[in-house]
Amino acid sequence: MPAERPADDMVRIPGGAFLMGSEDFYPDERPVHERDVAAFDLDRHPVTNEEFAAFVTDTGYVTIAERGLDAAEFPNLSPAELAPGSMVFTPTPGPVDLSDWRAWWRWQPGASWRHPQGPGSGIDERLRHPVVHVAFADAEAYAAWAGKRLPTEVEHEFAAQGGASGTRYAWGDDPFPGGIPQAHTWIGHFPYDARGDFGGGTAPVGTYPPNAYGAVDLIGNVWEWTSDYYTPRHLRLSDRPVDAGRRTNLLATASAEPGFRTPRRVLKGGSQLCAMEYCVRFRPAARSPQAEDTGMSHIGFRCARDV
Repeated sequence: MPAERPADDMVRIPGGAFLMGSEDFYPDERPVHERDVAAFDLDRHPVTNEEFAAFVTDTGYVTIAERGLDAAEFPNLSPAELAPGSMVFTPTPGPVDLSDWRAWWRWQPGASWRHPQGPGSGIDERLRHPVVHVAFADAEAYAAWAGKRLPTEVEHEFAAQGGASGTRYAWGDDPFPGGIPQAHTWIGHFPYDARGDFGGGTAPVGTYPPNAYGAVDLIGNVWEWTSDYYTPRHLRLSDRPVDAGRRTNLLATASAEPGFRTPRRVLKGGSQLCAMEYCVRFRPAARSPQAEDTGMSHIGFRCARDV
């Protein structure tokens, strides 16, 4: 018997004009420019392990992290290096050079959405946590199954602002008003001292209050895939190649990291690993490039739908 699709738990994002981007933090958030967004529906929360499991049960889908690498495409790698796996965050014993991300990320054979920390870990106690270790194609496959799509970068930023355009953070200009976290981010010294309730891991969706549109976790918890190709600065409607704000396929190869061929998409929202001393990206305007074929333990997604 096919698995039952998740309940249609979406919120209506009314659309409108807003200022996209920021001049105050990272260069790729520039320039600030006005954008118009049509109304759309958005999942109230990131797709959970429970919801993704229903998709896999119904379709038999195998994620990229579970497939392993193609020996023909990577002839110089050993069988062990070709084995299925994914990138897992690992806290360090103490302070490290924050310019070298390799100090806290490791390639973990056997890590996948089913086994977030690798063999021996599971999701039975994490069914309401966001699914992680999903690559772009995995997120697209789920969205198609659910009769939805992935949001654009513009849509995600507009929704994350919650109608509060012009403030640095989704809730105002103070990252921790009254000393109280407003989203699931890193509290303590990164990457070795996680003082929050969930350490350096994910939290159940909706642990923090919803924004003005009723959506939760648009900031923090996990980075979320969008459908846009990454560019090192914002393209405005006056730029080319742009068609009504939608990036054309000409930008696919240009989005790749120098020296690589895999296109990169824009991640939005920040994650549980965003820390003031390292990654001030738990803001609506923040963005991060991610290779389409690479899932990690702090990347998830949610879906959108046209109205």
